[in-house]
Amino acid sequence: MSLLNQHSSAGPSSWDKDEIKDLTKALLEEIQEYTKRLHAESKQSILVVLQGMDASGKDGLTRTLFGKTSPTWIDVHSFKKPTDEEFAHDFLWRIHKCTPKKGMISVFNRSHYEDILVPSVFGYIDSQTIDARYDQINQFEKHLEANGTKVIKFYLNLSSEKQEEKLMERINNKEKHWKHSDGDWETREHWNSFMEVYESIFKRCNDIPWHIIPCDKNWAKLYSAALILRNQLRTMNPQYGGLESERFVPDYS
Repeated sequence: MSLLNQHSSAGPSSWDKDEIKDLTKALLEEIQEYTKRLHAESKQSILVVLQGMDASGKDGLTRTLFGKTSPTWIDVHSFKKPTDEEFAHDFLWRIHKCTPKKGMISVFNRSHYEDILVPSVFGYIDSQTIDARYDQINQFEKHLEANGTKVIKFYLNLSSEKQEEKLMERINNKEKHWKHSDGDWETREHWNSFMEVYESIFKRCNDIPWHIIPCDKNWAKLYSAALILRNQLRTMNPQYGGLESERFVPDYS
């Protein structure tokens, strides 16, 4: 059985919406506090990788997940078709320079996995080159973790039916016309091919595990991602530092 078939895109049926929203509110408060500590400590960093089909809500999750966090502690990068300069380098060149410095969280709204997905589905690159990229990505992510950057990988699991509903909403709702792209419908035609490549990615690039996030309901998506992020920050346990020199400590004696 495929990994995605083992995960509901709607989340567990036992979840109560109001209860989950209350739990999420508390999680976001914790994330804000831990993120402040992470920045103050400046010894560790986090890379959040967001992958998912069009309309899975990568932008919305980024906005709500870090809505209480100072924007000066977060960097967000979106990787589209490589430029000519990027094509002239190895495929990870543009990725590596956007990884977070110590004390920061970087969010990749689409990531290095696009350099496997798109060329695999549309045949832009030969299969031997693509095959080598799986191992190169594993090595890259382990290199980041070995140097103090925790990598958290989310796949936003949106059903085909829900995607169609959201894409139609972009056509029918004037306030969402700006989100519409004919290319999203063209990509949708290759849904099954993308799912096959994602299954290969989950299997071969799981040295650092993937988290499959239910996305048919926004409240379930936010809670699932916030719980994982909070738990990771809690494990990292960043601490506020002291003063650089004792000469700045006032004498209250």
